[in-house]
Amino acid sequence: MRPSTLRALKRAAELTRQNRLTEAVLIAEPVILAADSYEGDEILRWLADHVTDVTGETDKEMP
Repeated sequence: MRPSTLRALKRAAELTRQNRLTEAVLIAEPVILAADSYEGDEILRWLADHVTDVTGETDKEMP
């Protein structure tokens, strides 16, 4: 993944944790749309691997 793509994803994650969703989408969407299929796959893997970074939530045990 290009460094600029990773920076954009990290910034979007930070904004999402701050409940600044509109700004997060404005940063992440163009990067995601511009990605080729290989980078798109890397983006999907990064998002799946860092879901708690984006949401700010930690895993909770089910009752």
